[in-house]
Amino acid sequence: MATSYCEAAQLNPLHKSYHDTEYGFPLRDDATLFERLALEINQAGLSWLTILKKKDAFHRAFDGFDIDRVAAYGEKDVARLLADANIIRNRLKINAVIENARRLQTLCEEYGSFAAWLDQHHPKTMAEWQKLFKKTFVFTGGEIVREFLVSVGYLPGAHDPSCVIYERIAELKPAWMQAGG
Repeated sequence: MATSYCEAAQLNPLHKSYHDTEYGFPLRDDATLFERLALEINQAGLSWLTILKKKDAFHRAFDGFDIDRVAAYGEKDVARLLADANIIRNRLKINAVIENARRLQTLCEEYGSFAAWLDQHHPKTMAEWQKLFKKTFVFTGGEIVREFLVSVGYLPGAHDPSCVIYERIAELKPAWMQAGG
């Protein structure tokens, strides 16, 4: 039985691809950061495999996670998303993604980018990150915040130190490996 995600990911091609090419790699692109946050929100109460199976559909349904386009969504877009069987059709989660896009617009105006906002607040303890996300976004409980930050390179824990991918990520010097992190 697998004891870590690094081991378990080897048992499924979708997990393996995500593990080997995305999980824990530092991200700087705002649309990609927003996508990861949206996927973590949608994962709440579900398996990550369910999200990985629907990842491409989410990307299409939410216009490539273009923050400005998603922030402009109205009731017709919500209805379209609720009717899309290829994504998670949960009104609370859909509304949270849209509202978080609107909040990201404000945040990006102030800080220049989502990545710059994350950098401005790094490093923080997990409790501090959770408090900040709760104040800044909606539908961002502790596990969502932790997984988001681990998955985009702001917190350690994505890979075992013995994992070959750990070495690749270390070469990229994610935020958690930098001085003060």
